[in-house]
Amino acid sequence: MSGFFSKMKIFSGKQIYEADAYTIQKQGISSDALMERAAMQIFNWIHLRMQGAPVKIHLFCGIGNNGGDGIALARHLLEHGYNIGVYVVNYSKTRSKDFLINLERLKARKVWPAFLESDCELPVIGKDDIIVDAIFGIGLNRAPDAWVVRLMEHLHSTQAFILSVDIPSGMYTDKGVVDSNAVIKANFVLSFQAPKLTFFLPGTGIYSNQWEVLDIGLDPEYLLTTETDYELIGKNEVLPLYVPREKFVHKGTFGHVLVIGGSLGKIGAVHLAAKSSLRTGSGLVSVYVPECGLLPLQTNVPEVMVATDSGAHFLSNIDCKLDGKTIAIGVGMGQETATVNALSHFLDQVDSPIVVDADALNILSKKKILLKKLPNDSVLTPHPKELERLIGKWKDDFEKLKKAKAFSKKYHCILVIKGAHTITLHGGKGYINMTGNPGMATAGSGDVLTGVIAGLMAQGYAPLHAAIFGVYLHGRAGDIAVEASGYQALLASDISNAIGKAFIDLFKVPEGPPQAEESQEENG
Repeated sequence: MSGFFSKMKIFSGKQIYEADAYTIQKQGISSDALMERAAMQIFNWIHLRMQGAPVKIHLFCGIGNNGGDGIALARHLLEHGYNIGVYVVNYSKTRSKDFLINLERLKARKVWPAFLESDCELPVIGKDDIIVDAIFGIGLNRAPDAWVVRLMEHLHSTQAFILSVDIPSGMYTDKGVVDSNAVIKANFVLSFQAPKLTFFLPGTGIYSNQWEVLDIGLDPEYLLTTETDYELIGKNEVLPLYVPREKFVHKGTFGHVLVIGGSLGKIGAVHLAAKSSLRTGSGLVSVYVPECGLLPLQTNVPEVMVATDSGAHFLSNIDCKLDGKTIAIGVGMGQETATVNALSHFLDQVDSPIVVDADALNILSKKKILLKKLPNDSVLTPHPKELERLIGKWKDDFEKLKKAKAFSKKYHCILVIKGAHTITLHGGKGYINMTGNPGMATAGSGDVLTGVIAGLMAQGYAPLHAAIFGVYLHGRAGDIAVEASGYQALLASDISNAIGKAFIDLFKVPEGPPQAEESQEENG
């Protein structure tokens, strides 16, 4: 997979430390010089936006390297005339070497930070001031002391803008948050060299409203050659996946999707999936539904061919030609006993990857023996509750991902975990989507995604590529559609109707400089 498109990697905390060490050794610089690079990048970011504005900046610095970044930043702000207050959060007797070096440099400029202890008076901060959070970095390995938690609560109570250095203090890089009061809730995070996985998970992403990456010059050889467990997926990453159409083609060139599902009152799910497959480019789309689905589908989606099951209100005997079709199954299907038996019989007949969603997933979670019947590289698209039924409960998002990866490996499937940043898992690797918005948390959004992925697979995209590309297109269509409707009024059909514009958008040149990423929500 990695050879097919460019990478926007997410490095683990351990890998960032390795990159630091590799850079220091290869470039022949000191760790202090690397810290100075980081501090200068933060200063440049602030100075570009503030241009010496008369606002007081309060820097809260720990006694490790994250605190050293903050102390070095204070020196640069001072030298450019900013009004600053510097506070050392004295939570330990152990201080990093580079923190001490930068502390002496600051003192040499006649600035003596206030040392905060467990019994000290908390500083006064105005709501129009700015707080720089440089208390803890990615090396945090224990819960903050109670008095530090009180300090954090005090910072939040001021309502001042909080800018975190590298990661919100109190957050870990490899496990979830236990005490929500013991984490800084940052308005903005400046992350060194690469974003952190925590920014994209629902349990931890809520602590960083926006983020931006600062290039601090870590050695490119390490960054390019080191494999990571997760990569970000944006336009640049999916563009190489796109397959343009040639002139001398016909509808048979672009495959045939078969959507199997529906039950009384839920035929709309099949409608959305089938129409989205067509809009994604599938040459032909058929649906197999209970008898109650014939009239609404023939009337509302004339481009789709309809075959009906013998069941009047739910599927009872999946008996249709499967050869040569890309199959999406489960949307609106229900979980009647006859439907469960029909699904089991169906899985005995298929040997090519399929897309599995909704009630088909719920049936598989109840009868896990059926999971062994799935063709390799099938794409499963659960929302959080469906995922929980498949893999069991989890204590935090990191355990969720660990369990989901194990599930994907065990059943040789591609797992698309729908959410604010949908994550596609395959072979122990995760691909984190960067499109989408809160309006997409709406009924039928997942049915559209199922149709998009199936439509791409029908055109010959490999299942993993179809999942990654499909998730991106689905989110981008939602971003385009929401501009006309707003979050609350966005409908799944609006997302489906905007798929064509999402394709066109792939080749648009962005206007102006790239913007910092914001928290996203996707996929109802």
